[in-house]
Amino acid sequence: MWFFDKRISLVESGIFRGFTDWHCHLLPGVDDGVQRIWESLQILALYEDLGVKELWLTPHIMEEIPNTVVGLKKRFEELALVYRGSVALRLASENMLDNLFEERLEKNDLLPLGKDGKHLLVETSCFNPPMNMDDILLRIKEKGYIPVLAHPERYMYMDKNDYRRLNEMNVRFQLNLPSLVGAYGPEVRGKAEWLLKKGYYHLCGSDLHQLASWNETILKKKISGNISRMLHIFYATWL
Repeated sequence: MWFFDKRISLVESGIFRGFTDWHCHLLPGVDDGVQRIWESLQILALYEDLGVKELWLTPHIMEEIPNTVVGLKKRFEELALVYRGSVALRLASENMLDNLFEERLEKNDLLPLGKDGKHLLVETSCFNPPMNMDDILLRIKEKGYIPVLAHPERYMYMDKNDYRRLNEMNVRFQLNLPSLVGAYGPEVRGKAEWLLKKGYYHLCGSDLHQLASWNETILKKKISGNISRMLHIFYATWL
């Protein structure tokens, strides 16, 4: 049993071998993530070294960053044209649950997540939910999509009862790997570990915005052997 208590880095855990990153901001020049194509290529080279298999580019769409589906597809094609590596690139988006999203949802003007095109990656403010959050989630389901809540562990307004309620509503949860190494603080890490232990996560992502400090602050930080083991167990069942 000592092995499961041994602290190891995310790289040492082996989680990246054959990994699908369901959430990142590596599409250049479209949001607060990577700004230049050469930066995207540099990070993709790192992903290849780690053994990552597939990468979903999920740029923000929100009132403050009103990206369009057409514009994001064009930028994605530009990146795909110059990237010749082994990581399979896919395009979706991270959608803030705001008025712009409701307009896009009504028009079905969306970039869904997953090869079946039935999942929508959504987020809220880390501090306050939209007033009609449950209604929006139900409308997403009425449109034939499954809502995937990005990094639920980071929402300060949510507690265990909120997570249980959303799970019962068939809202899926996406884990940010940096949460497990304390990148957002001990409270977020504690929530992430609890959600992982409960089996509430369905997808996992890096939420990577920039390469700077990634090696030191994320990849080399330690997690417990128990958390590593749970990551591997649940990852096999994720979307």
